[in-house]
Amino acid sequence: MFYHSTNKQSRPVDLKYAVLKGLADDGGLYMPQSIPQLQPEFWSELPHMSLAETGFRIARSLLESEVPVSVLKKICYDTLSFDIPLVKIDENVYTLELFHGPTMAFKDVGARFMSRLMSWFQQSDSRRLKVVVATSGDTGGAVAAGFYDLPGIDVYVLFPKGKVSSLQQKQITTWGKNINAIEVDGTFDDCQALAKEVLSDRELNDAFLITSANSINIARLIPQSFYYVWAAAQLESLSKPLVFSVPSGNFGNLTAGLMASAMGLPVSRFVAATNINDVVPQYYISGKYQPQPSVQTISNAMDVGNPSNYARMMELFENRYPEFCKNIYACAFSDTQTQEAIKKVLNDFNYLLDPHGAIGFLGAREYLRKVETDAQVVFLETAHPAKFPETLPIVMEAEGKLPWQLQQIANKQEKYVSVENSYQKIKQEII
Repeated sequence: MFYHSTNKQSRPVDLKYAVLKGLADDGGLYMPQSIPQLQPEFWSELPHMSLAETGFRIARSLLESEVPVSVLKKICYDTLSFDIPLVKIDENVYTLELFHGPTMAFKDVGARFMSRLMSWFQQSDSRRLKVVVATSGDTGGAVAAGFYDLPGIDVYVLFPKGKVSSLQQKQITTWGKNINAIEVDGTFDDCQALAKEVLSDRELNDAFLITSANSINIARLIPQSFYYVWAAAQLESLSKPLVFSVPSGNFGNLTAGLMASAMGLPVSRFVAATNINDVVPQYYISGKYQPQPSVQTISNAMDVGNPSNYARMMELFENRYPEFCKNIYACAFSDTQTQEAIKKVLNDFNYLLDPHGAIGFLGAREYLRKVETDAQVVFLETAHPAKFPETLPIVMEAEGKLPWQLQQIANKQEKYVSVENSYQKIKQEII
């Protein structure tokens, strides 16, 4: 399997190069040359498989020629060592709980898989691997946990000053050893732009192996396709149209769902649900893609004004706007609507949402109301509500204490450096 750039200005590469490079030489994102179809026997055996086996079988169809089967199986089973349950909320509305991993966010799946795959690839190179990641919330903590203390690898987590929750920040800044936390005086978009500049810096690339742990790295997207299939496996029936409502920021998670669909998962449509950073919903309405400066919201992990994975989505749709609209319904919601949804779902269904999952729920409800009244919609609950100050009092009242994953960091000492929004300052930290 070879991987090509969405910019089409550099040569196709193998998986190792794509993963360890992160960003293509022409600044584009890597995509597989082709997406294989999962065979009929996979679908017939799916109801009897575990989550780890499901992920392994999907990964094998994508990567078998690139990674020895025994290595790939260990990576998948290590990655998927926690549950991802499907929970029914209301008639035709389900949530897939993606927060049962070590940092209580969906990004644990991608980060754990990627760290193990990179570590295996890095063994054959004498240079030190420098992993750079920009985060608007949960990515940084998941990457730090996944890469912590791995030999030969240094991680640099760039997070925007004052724009992540206190618990999310502690999940980034309390590791030490090979995890370097860098607070940037700017927005997530600034952090992402700085990370991309690092990846394209010739001097750094000559001295080190430089890669990204954001969803621009194909190794993040591949494992995130697993749990869409796992959600379908947990439904009682697929007799109704299957729809996924995905709370979206950088759109890596939704792109992974599109890959699962391309492999044969029978998805009727995806809902791209955003906060007021609504670049993609505006594209859905107008056909014009116009990136904007990001705006801070209570669903901070989705505060992205220029989502990187838009390029991958358009590649899958051959840059055709009608094809985009056929596969994706897009909508956006305010902080007020998000807060009201959290209260309503708690009151009506005794289920506590985080601010991102609440937007997924709102997207599911809007789709059922406006598009397909008898579809079954799975919205993704992407992080535990205790990670967010807006819902924390409700969590403490409902559960009596923080989950153990958050308790263990609550009193840890933070260690990070603060820098201005300057590429030279970031480069100096990495050197």
